Amino acid sequence: MTSTAIRSTTSSTTESAWVRSSLLAAALLFVVLFLILPLAAVFTEALRKGFGAYLAALQEPDAWSAIKLTLITAAIAVPLNLVFGVAAAWAIAKYEFWGKSFLTTLIDLPFSVSPVVAGLIYVLIFGAQGWFGPWLMAHDIKIIFAVPGIVLATVFVTFPFIARELIPLMQAQGNDEEQAAIVLGATGWQTFWYVTLPNIKWGLIYGVILCNARAMGEFGAVSVVSGHIRGQTNTLPLHVEILYNEYQSVAAFAVASLLAILALVTLVIKSVAEWRHEADMKAAAALPPERPTV
Repeated sequence: MTSTAIRSTTSSTTESAWVRSSLLAAALLFVVLFLILPLAAVFTEALRKGFGAYLAALQEPDAWSAIKLTLITAAIAVPLNLVFGVAAAWAIAKYEFWGKSFLTTLIDLPFSVSPVVAGLIYVLIFGAQGWFGPWLMAHDIKIIFAVPGIVLATVFVTFPFIARELIPLMQAQGNDEEQAAIVLGATGWQTFWYVTLPNIKWGLIYGVILCNARAMGEFGAVSVVSGHIRGQTNTLPLHVEILYNEYQSVAAFAVASLLAILALVTLVIKSVAEWRHEADMKAAAALPPERPTV
């Protein structure tokens, strides 16, 4: 195709300059109004009384307790979802079995159910008046208004993220490489470790990043099952709500800034993971094809 034909094709399929400028301006305006300004407001209010007041709000015992509980919850929920997500994606993408579509629907369930409803379900099951409440009380086991309930609620609202990142990726890759490895004598674990995992590593990292961000920022389901006990069952989002309701706006925004920083760090890690994935794809595409041996 000549350069004239290329320019003709480009001009016939490209919008005019004013349309491109309008779309770009609308996108930038949306980003400024709904992303940059809220972030700027959070940090401005957090530092309104100086950096000393900001640090003092973060050094309170209740704030430290909320930070530790948030980290503990994420440290438990994310690995559990990692195991489930990889197993579910492997089963759905690599095998055909009865109930496959039903399993896929169940994975999407937390996306369609309100987190508050999810929290109420756990209260109905494990609460004092719930199905297993009397038995749990008789054995002195606390789930609701305790850390186990918070972890369960967090696992429920976050478990689709890793599976949903891996399922389309593994379906697109197919089974050819795994079957070749098995034919050459590899075990199931060797096939997963040396063939499947390298192919899905960037999608897996991306899913873990999203899962961790949601786990640390979850509010609705955790609010229902936590009991709002200060210093014991309050995560960072719940602690922000309590401080704001008590008109401690500087402290509330200071703690909220930690969640904002987490969001920014998550965005940076996500961008790096995507960049590395694209770099690997380009490097693989640039490799010359292997010549068949005679």
